[in-house]
Amino acid sequence: MTRLWLIRHGPTHARRMVGWTDLPADLSDTPAIERLSAALPHAPVVSSDLIRATATADAIQGTRPRLPHSPALREFHYGEWENQAFDAIDSPDLRAYFDDPGARRAPGGESWDDVAARVHGAVGSMAGGTDLIVVAHMGVILTLWARARGIPPYDALAQRIDNLSLTRIDWSDGRLSAVDANRCP
Repeated sequence: MTRLWLIRHGPTHARRMVGWTDLPADLSDTPAIERLSAALPHAPVVSSDLIRATATADAIQGTRPRLPHSPALREFHYGEWENQAFDAIDSPDLRAYFDDPGARRAPGGESWDDVAARVHGAVGSMAGGTDLIVVAHMGVILTLWARARGIPPYDALAQRIDNLSLTRIDWSDGRLSAVDANRCP
């Protein structure tokens, strides 16, 4: 069994659809970062290759071993909605994307199902030790949470995942079980 220690990157303060847009994280809350790092085991750290995740991984790494950044751990790709203000793209299509997640894709982007398959495959290829620290994005964590809880994507979207929060999921032979979500040490 692998214990997954899932961390959402530091805040970007963006008020728009930020998926693959490479914005930096605000990591000025050093006490929160220190508490988060102290709550983690000494285990390998892997992150998405987007700078907000890599910088957060750097901040909590300490003496932990580091695995190469993984593009498969990126946030949802929102296609034409990427980096757009919400009021500029508000539409029935956007609302349907979040009201009925699953196979529905963002225009030129990804669906929930696309991201869930990408993330599950990536984490499955890395699981195998006792612990793995994964610094990623809200969507990545929620796809794993949905699978671990056995709930549909729409229900998973109700789970809060704050910046610099810790979510624990256990991985055993491709099966996931939820332990704890959105803990802010």
